Amino acid sequence: MKIVKPQKLSKGDLIGIISPASSPEDTTKINSGVKYLEGLGYKVEVGKNVGKSYGYLAGSNEERLEDLHYMFKKKEIKAIICVRGGYGSPRILDKIDYKLVAHNPKIFVGYSDITALQLAFLEKTGMVSFAGPMLAVDFADDINPFTEEMFWALLTSNKKFGKVDPPGDEKIFHITNGNSKGRLAGGNLSLITSLVGTEFLPSMKDKILFLEETGELPYRIDRMLNQLKLSRILSQINGAILGAFTDCNETDPSKKTLTLGEVISDYFGKLDVPVVYNFKHGHIKENITIPFGIMANINASKNYVEIIEGTVS
Repeated sequence: MKIVKPQKLSKGDLIGIISPASSPEDTTKINSGVKYLEGLGYKVEVGKNVGKSYGYLAGSNEERLEDLHYMFKKKEIKAIICVRGGYGSPRILDKIDYKLVAHNPKIFVGYSDITALQLAFLEKTGMVSFAGPMLAVDFADDINPFTEEMFWALLTSNKKFGKVDPPGDEKIFHITNGNSKGRLAGGNLSLITSLVGTEFLPSMKDKILFLEETGELPYRIDRMLNQLKLSRILSQINGAILGAFTDCNETDPSKKTLTLGEVISDYFGKLDVPVVYNFKHGHIKENITIPFGIMANINASKNYVEIIEGTVS
């Protein structure tokens, strides 16, 4: 796979805003996010269909696809930031003009449901994208300083980022020991499993798999990890980074359950590759931005992750 890095972002550049999944319940957050970006010195163009709703979708498939194609087609757009996740991105995967994307690689940002687009872009075009803060989720209110600093550092400099330091007093821990390198790929667990068996999921051979999830009970996490195991994904990777599994514990004491930790241990505890957890990425305020397709090193013996090349050109 040939990896294509988008050009770095500079003050004064034009950023496009799209909503390929769901629309925020409070659409004023879109304006708040736009003001944040403009306050940093960037120009912003909001897709003409942003703010629309079609049930739980941010407009029809055609409307959401139209905005995505427009932003990749317009030469002046240097980066594309998604409004939020929710649901809807997988519905347009088979409709995207991947030649258009390949000929116009750009910084593309989002997480959660946006995972589907990022994996498809990596598989079909080799384009690096960023699992990072979204307009109406992270930029609408006071953005966390840790999240903000790392995000803009990755997008505005082509230098190697180096070791990823957790926020505050947080620490990275390991499930298995070892040291390994590989290209980063993964994202939201439920979105990854939804792409298994399709043409839009990249091979995970020799990759560093990163995972995050929200609102799924342990038995559902178990089911999805088992699918990755049976699909031989877990046996192909060079290592794993486990991010935040937010609200993924059983809260009803009357129900018999495995703990989230027990489920994770069952699937990752016996792998012969390095696996780390408590990596601050996912549905959380202090959020480490992860670049799809970029080389990283996991040193589980010393509990750190290192981004070992620049993420933009």
